[in-house]
Amino acid sequence: MPNVVSLMSEYSPKRSRSTLVALMFSGYAVGGMMSAGLGIWIVPNYGWEIMFYLAIIPMLLLPLMIKFLPESVAFLMAQNRQEEARELLQSVAPAQQITREDKLVVPPANVQKAPVLELFRGGRKLSTLMFWTAFFCCLLMVYALGSWLPKLMSAAGYELGSSLMFLMVLNIGAIVGAVGGGWLADRFSLRSVLVSFFLLASASLVLLGYPHPMWLLYSLMAVAGATTIGSQILLYAYVAQYYPANIRSTALGWASGIGRNGAIVGPMLGGTLLAMALPHQMNFLALAVPGAIATLAIALVGRRVGASRPNAETRVATNG
Repeated sequence: MPNVVSLMSEYSPKRSRSTLVALMFSGYAVGGMMSAGLGIWIVPNYGWEIMFYLAIIPMLLLPLMIKFLPESVAFLMAQNRQEEARELLQSVAPAQQITREDKLVVPPANVQKAPVLELFRGGRKLSTLMFWTAFFCCLLMVYALGSWLPKLMSAAGYELGSSLMFLMVLNIGAIVGAVGGGWLADRFSLRSVLVSFFLLASASLVLLGYPHPMWLLYSLMAVAGATTIGSQILLYAYVAQYYPANIRSTALGWASGIGRNGAIVGPMLGGTLLAMALPHQMNFLALAVPGAIATLAIALVGRRVGASRPNAETRVATNG
């Protein structure tokens, strides 16, 4: 007798979700590492303008992406492409043993609008504001470092090659932090991992403002990359786990949108710091302040403000 397979079923182990999300988002850091590596070799020989021309190269990958990126199973079902849907599900969950005799079923969607006010109900007001604060601060640090790190290090007396190497190390650390942070989040609560990451981010940025042996500076830069860019990736996972499914997309959209304001402020802050010609340690101290604010914000997520609140830590604990 054929089985009825619901597309609402869970096909990936719960303990691997944060790791998979982090692995996907680590592509950002891989691109940053490659661009810094190319810059170390190309800019001294050909000038900085050529980097803008090289940015066209990723567009050549679009045909490959169109060909090899799979459609969602729900889309394939809507297009009556059942055989492709079975193959995709089988590749995602080999243990399910989905055959041609199995009937794939798409449960009827209960489409409801989720106004932003829902994010502040049910005891979620403080948590929502704290998520927005953490997103803003984290993206501020990420984009300030990504935009101005080589210039900050050059202003401190480092050569151009060394300054670009710092950017490369920052993104290498981001890859480790994204994957390692996802692994840790699958075993511990996301809140404790994020609080630890933001504390380490602030501490490493403060220490980067002082003279150290080169190996220690690179180590601190790797930690900064792991705990700033890595934290941004984990924040998405935390928001997705904290809110109920019916308002999850709204929560992610608003948190990401608020955070993008930090992505705008970050490069502006870096330029302002350079224009002010402050001492080297003051520049990094200013960049560490948002990390301290984000630490406090995440520590306050889930705290009781009303009569009831979603049991976020219970849901997170099921993943670790």
